Amino acid sequence: MLTTVLRGLAAASLAALLPLTLPAPAHAAETLPLAEAVTRLPVEVESRDGYDRSAFRHWNTGDIPDDGCNTRHEVLLSEAVEPPVVGSGCRLSGGRWWSYYDQMWVTSASGLDIDHMVPLAESWDSGASAWTAQRREAYANDQGADASLVAVTARSNRSKADQDPAEWLPPAAEVHCRYVAEWVATKLRWRLAADDAEVVALRGVAADCQAQTVTYEPAP
Repeated sequence: MLTTVLRGLAAASLAALLPLTLPAPAHAAETLPLAEAVTRLPVEVESRDGYDRSAFRHWNTGDIPDDGCNTRHEVLLSEAVEPPVVGSGCRLSGGRWWSYYDQMWVTSASGLDIDHMVPLAESWDSGASAWTAQRREAYANDQGADASLVAVTARSNRSKADQDPAEWLPPAAEVHCRYVAEWVATKLRWRLAADDAEVVALRGVAADCQAQTVTYEPAP
């Protein structure tokens, strides 16, 4: 009888502990109109105090650590319209890419930068300063969402630098709706804030993008 009771207590104790040890369920992707998505962004004053680009480790070994390619190379392979030849050390030759910021074809991987949709410095200003080094590394190498990292011409990426949409939009006006949607999606994915000027700019673009939607899935 005592053994039965003890077994029952052990089972009850195990059942009580299980909810604490099971992984949390994954968050489902959400799609909503761009104008509504902008309202989901927390509005806060931004600060660049203490920022150092080296606080974001990149490029790491990527999503497939044993393929010999780092995150930059994996993004280039993923976004190639015509796949390049992959040589030793993940050296890429040939291939063709479409840089949507400036609507240009690029036929050499060396002519491309991998842009962080929300630049590292901007993410620091918007909340990443409080993250762990591991989370900043995950952000800097995020291939879990198509919008997070994008292959574009080096010229357009360096023109953008660390500016937000209040300060810079792609030179191709026809892609502004897409660009702002991807900016907002990235900030929502990583729970990053926006400042007042940024929100005003996002609302201004969203007003002219009635059909544009934003799809995002919260980062792990």
